[in-house]
Amino acid sequence: MEPFNFKPFPELQTERLLLRRLVEQDENEIFQLRSDESISKYLTRPLQKNIDEARSFIQKINTGIENNESLYWVLCLKNDPSLIGTICLWNISWEHERAEVGFELLPGFQKKGYMQEALTAVLDFGFNSMRFHSIEGVVNPDNQSSIKILEKNHFVREGYFRENVFYKGKFLDTAVYSLLSPGKK
Repeated sequence: MEPFNFKPFPELQTERLLLRRLVEQDENEIFQLRSDESISKYLTRPLQKNIDEARSFIQKINTGIENNESLYWVLCLKNDPSLIGTICLWNISWEHERAEVGFELLPGFQKKGYMQEALTAVLDFGFNSMRFHSIEGVVNPDNQSSIKILEKNHFVREGYFRENVFYKGKFLDTAVYSLLSPGKK
């Protein structure tokens, strides 16, 4: 499979959302997202400590996009360009026609169906435009909200790895979910 060209950046739209590229002006919301303990509860990444870390993260993400290594969308309401969450396709394997999806949403916007809209658009794009054979989600098994949205979108648990990640002084489990392209069974 030939790599997909991420230029121009593929903006996506849903009924209520615009999924756009991350820009420097998103630094405050990125910092809020990546420094919030409730959002990062099930993630194995340190909380950001300052705005400079948010700026470095934005630069890293945009370098990955420029190098056709990953796609990272900002979720914003159609009538407001402010970041309310993010969704990405990363850990892309062009050889195996596979990518991993990741997503997070600011607490004030959770449980309103926004991530469902965004995930539907990203899965459609991943399968129909990028031509992936499968998309996976890797989650902490305690993260029931993420598991629920994956299962709602017909992801199937492929594996469960016991104590395979060491983070903050303890071993954590990982569950892997996968969805095959609707046209490929």
